Amino acid sequence: MKYVEDIIKLKGIGEKTAKLFYKLGIYNTEDLLCHYPRGYQAFKPPVKAAEGAGDEIVTLELFLPASFKWKKVRNLVIGTGVGSDGTDNVSLTFFNTPYLKNKLTAGSSYLFRGKVSAERGGYRMEQPKIFTWKEYAERMGGLQPCYGLTAGLSDRTIAKAVTQALSAFEEEEYLPEDIREEYGLIGRAGAVCQIHFPKDWVSLIEARKRLAFDEIFLFLLAVRKMKEYNEDLSTDYPMLETAWTGRLLEALPYRLTDAQMRVWRELEADLVSGKCMNRLVQGDVGSGKTILAFLCLLLTVSNGYQGALMAPTELLASQHFEQLCGMCGKYGLPFKPVLLTGSVGAAAKRKIYRQIEEGEVNVIIGTHALIQEKVTYQKLALVITDEQHRFGVRQREILSEKGGKAHVLVMSATPIPRTLAIILYGDLHLSVVDELPSDRLPVKNCVVGTSYREKAYEFITKQVRGGRQVYVICPMVEAGEEGEEGLENVVDYCEKLKGRLPVDVHVEMLHGKMKPADKKRVMEAFGAGHIHVLVSTTVIEVGINVPNATVMMIENAERFGLAQLHQLRGRIGRGKEQSYCIFMSGSDKKESMERLQILNKSNDGFYIAQEDLKLRGPGDLFGIRQSGAMEFRIADVYQDAELIKKVSMTVDKLLEDGRLETEKYAALKRYLNENAGNDIDFRSI
Repeated sequence: MKYVEDIIKLKGIGEKTAKLFYKLGIYNTEDLLCHYPRGYQAFKPPVKAAEGAGDEIVTLELFLPASFKWKKVRNLVIGTGVGSDGTDNVSLTFFNTPYLKNKLTAGSSYLFRGKVSAERGGYRMEQPKIFTWKEYAERMGGLQPCYGLTAGLSDRTIAKAVTQALSAFEEEEYLPEDIREEYGLIGRAGAVCQIHFPKDWVSLIEARKRLAFDEIFLFLLAVRKMKEYNEDLSTDYPMLETAWTGRLLEALPYRLTDAQMRVWRELEADLVSGKCMNRLVQGDVGSGKTILAFLCLLLTVSNGYQGALMAPTELLASQHFEQLCGMCGKYGLPFKPVLLTGSVGAAAKRKIYRQIEEGEVNVIIGTHALIQEKVTYQKLALVITDEQHRFGVRQREILSEKGGKAHVLVMSATPIPRTLAIILYGDLHLSVVDELPSDRLPVKNCVVGTSYREKAYEFITKQVRGGRQVYVICPMVEAGEEGEEGLENVVDYCEKLKGRLPVDVHVEMLHGKMKPADKKRVMEAFGAGHIHVLVSTTVIEVGINVPNATVMMIENAERFGLAQLHQLRGRIGRGKEQSYCIFMSGSDKKESMERLQILNKSNDGFYIAQEDLKLRGPGDLFGIRQSGAMEFRIADVYQDAELIKKVSMTVDKLLEDGRLETEKYAALKRYLNENAGNDIDFRSI
């Protein structure tokens, strides 16, 4: 991408607005153009309430015969009123929007946009968006992009900035014509324009196909390069079997499952082979991968070396650190661990850097801080990345390079089908922990509509009264964050629950935009049982372990991928008590309910992933929130499974027949050189 300007240089973006863009990770025009819409809306003419009732977002023109009534319930301000479309009455409810007191006046008409539900004697809308006719007319016709937002930043502000950036955007087409023809791909520059402002669904699908291809193509080139580098590479850190691992296995209060023991033998054999280990351990949530990582670290430190464990979040890194320290004290293990994350103070970091370089510590647990330039390891023999799909290939390579020819262990609970895993993790040998501990009670599931919500609250209260704890998951952090109506958000839902549940039920919230210290405080309080109900985003998806949490309710469950819902469900069912997962669907569509019923029938992540693949269709392009493996911006491992398989064969041929060295492929070669370091160093391909 040739056109890269600081975001603040765009017209209409001052320092205050620029800071909001920074919150989204948008610092320049390249970041902006790669901030793809999360969805699209077609603003159609207003309808009558009777026509609009159902799952779709619609717009009603309503006359307000009387003023709204406002009341405060604990910290929640609730506004209620009635509007008429000339035929039917519509009950309107707003939460925490006191500024509307002066906006909504009796005797006036407004456009209300949201979901309409039928109720006895009329209809209801909750938290609809309000438009004037002038505002609405500007949006009618075509598809309007809905972006990932933050408080204070609107879709219109981002769209205006994107329009400016596109006016100066130019990029050489790097894909040769034969590949574009084989896959039926439009040009790169056209795809970038169309993904933001498609004229119809056909042009949107064409744009997404091209951009998804690019991500997959470049990623698989990186993986192949890593594979060539790793083939039969002798390690600088030869190891021997020691008695420490056997002693720990005997001392543990539980026996490893047969699957765990099989994988441990594979890992141990790799570590003592004299060759660099490059292995992926894939296992369902709760299958016991962490103890395998700790055994590898124990073998490493008992051979006199250092090991590093990199987690995707500070929350998970802290949890691993505390767990390892606990085992160290309990079993007298020779670990000298240290925790290194971004929130560690400057003075403490300098001390940790010295300890690592001088070998005073032998296990370093942390986040991306482990791969900063200032970190120098003395004898880094083993690199473990937890939840591998959260790290790019280049990040994994940087960490392994810090140890010279170090061993690499990658762990993932993402239930990617084996055929796809072999392609996506093509530089690694694959081990699967395909058995859960026998003492685990299967989670009981139910898929329900929003009419069940009050009963769910009663059930939650009953569980809390019984000494248990609860997760409530929402798809958004705050209202309007994704530019979509009808989705629950953590901030408002937390306040709503405080008003609906008994006063002695302690409700708190957790989300990724909170400061690390605040997130840690909340999770520690939840882990200690001081918080009864935790309203959270998917930030708790990875590795959080609170055995006393026995209930999870997921709002707008239809908006998540099945594999991610399964990951979330893995946060419960970790103790001896029976656990329950309530999938609350905001959609009454038959297809949505059928998808969720797959989770109702099975707790097997690999089965669920396979079923997810079967169900995905063209209509699911942007409709399902999926964290996805590899953190692609637009491609999706499940949605694009067949494309991944086909592109894999293309990449293999491309590297085998030497086409990259021909004049026809010169633009592709230039593109790889210019983008070296984004995913991996392409210069040596």
